[in-house]
Amino acid sequence: MRSFILSSLALLGLAAGFPTLIQTAQADGVATRSDILPTEQIKKGMKGYGLTVFEGTVPSKFNVEVIDILKNFRPRQDLVLIKTDHPRLDVAKIVAGMSGSPIYLQGKMVGAYAYGWTFSEEPIAGVTPIRNMLDDLERPLPHSIHGIPFQQSPAKRHARANESDGTLRFSGDLENYSSFGHAHQLAQAHQQKMNLGSSEATPTSTPLLLGGMSAGALSAAQDLLRPLGLEPLQAGGTSARHSKASTDAQFVDGGSIGVNLINGDMSAMGLGTVTRVEEDGVLGFGHPMMNLGITNLPTSTARVLWFMASKMRSFKMGEAIARHGALVNDRQASIVVREDLEAPVIPVHLAIEGEPGAPTTDWNFEVAHDRFLSPSFLGMAIGSGLQSAAAERRDVTYVLETRIKFEGYPDVYFKDFGSMPTGTPQVPQIMESLAFKGLGAVFNNPWTPIRVESVDVKVKLQFKREVALLLGIDLLTPEVEAGESARIRVHFNPYDAPQESRIFSIPIPEDSAGKVLTYKVAPGYSVRREKGSSTTLDELISNLENPTLKARSLVVSTNSTRGGATYKNIVAEDLPLGFLDTMAATTSSRGPAEFLPAKHQVEPLPYFVVGTDSFTVQVKE
Repeated sequence: MRSFILSSLALLGLAAGFPTLIQTAQADGVATRSDILPTEQIKKGMKGYGLTVFEGTVPSKFNVEVIDILKNFRPRQDLVLIKTDHPRLDVAKIVAGMSGSPIYLQGKMVGAYAYGWTFSEEPIAGVTPIRNMLDDLERPLPHSIHGIPFQQSPAKRHARANESDGTLRFSGDLENYSSFGHAHQLAQAHQQKMNLGSSEATPTSTPLLLGGMSAGALSAAQDLLRPLGLEPLQAGGTSARHSKASTDAQFVDGGSIGVNLINGDMSAMGLGTVTRVEEDGVLGFGHPMMNLGITNLPTSTARVLWFMASKMRSFKMGEAIARHGALVNDRQASIVVREDLEAPVIPVHLAIEGEPGAPTTDWNFEVAHDRFLSPSFLGMAIGSGLQSAAAERRDVTYVLETRIKFEGYPDVYFKDFGSMPTGTPQVPQIMESLAFKGLGAVFNNPWTPIRVESVDVKVKLQFKREVALLLGIDLLTPEVEAGESARIRVHFNPYDAPQESRIFSIPIPEDSAGKVLTYKVAPGYSVRREKGSSTTLDELISNLENPTLKARSLVVSTNSTRGGATYKNIVAEDLPLGFLDTMAATTSSRGPAEFLPAKHQVEPLPYFVVGTDSFTVQVKE
């Protein structure tokens, strides 16, 4: 049967067009701007200065000297090689977070401090010409991205909820969206894998400063985001925990700018420097943040706490001050921020139950609204909060309840289960839960854009292992009549409890006389429900409901003697012979798909079962 979730390869390969464009003012040519020095006029040995924030919010000067110009460093983009001179830069050399620092020669702007060499013994940097950055500013902006207007409208609320009772597999991934797979494909598409230790010039990687997040979240962020040009560091925070967009905040040339992917009780902020404030937008970084193209991410003014010197790559520590503007273009030569826009965010609430005495069991934060970043950072933040409140290595059984509110669609409720001997679930396990894999699949659907209005998560912990090993099966009636029942005795070994046995009756189909029937026995959480192929977003959301059978159960399954078919979102079983031939379309290939359904008998149990088995029954003639 066709899988009801499209693969992430197919999902990521589709992109929506932008039929209508917002008019943006054209930047004047470099030749007509008296405050800009074209690359053609730059000579070896010229001296000037740059602006960046060494501490606090006020930009300070550092001296520069031109080494030479590297022609056509990037496609139609030169690179101005400079040597910097400043007491802090003599120690720190090349600094992540200085990306975008404006460089001036003869009192005129040349471009942005943007590139460096890993393990460099000298403070040598590469400057992206301002002309290329102004070209990015001239690019027209669409009215919306992924269906969300840049000028936002009030969101609709929908009270109706669809609920599902899904389970997290003990053995690994569900056949669904994967944040790690998505990140890998983005890295390949943009060729942004960082070659640390190489002699090649690389962007002075954007430090992604994490605040209020666990070591596990940092590790997951590094796995996901390093290939995209970000450097996750446990070196950030936020001075305004739930800051609203501010009209008082201002960007200035050489000042700090933050791209806020998480804000609130936890934070994740990409830190860089403003190169140039124009009437129609703000230019920064001098290289891409993640090479996303047109995007819509929240930005903020920021404060620098310190320059951290490192032989590998130094970086700035900092924190957000006030949310201000939106990152709308992420290109080869720069990022472009619009101060008159406010990017959408997803409000998130996390509540943790079952850990008495935990100092914090309630978390509130916002996550940037993005197809890749939202599922990834939601999983990281939820996993981080759980580890912070209940970092236990005792036996634990948990329930993860997640309600996602969509604009224009019913709420969806996911319920993930798990019972583990290794303690509280780690960040990667939470990221691979049904809720966030399902959210990723919905975000990246190939039919229509969708907006998430809020996410509410509740985690319930019990520090005991509700698991039983399946030891074996005794067939009490090895030969039975068709239409009667076979009896089996199943032996279990519950954790920290005596072994026990349970007897189940298995109905034998009436049309199976003279046959040998094979039955498979498996945990309920591992048995997928039959689902039709999704052809619309409504069908995809519906298919996310009840993906598996009951979590705490034993499922006895055998193949049906009659066929089944799926059409769109409908699954039909026990169809008579010749049914599909009758229903087959003669003028279209979009007809029912045939499959061989399995008959499932679900036996509820008080624990999760680990293990599988099988048995055969001889049906009398």
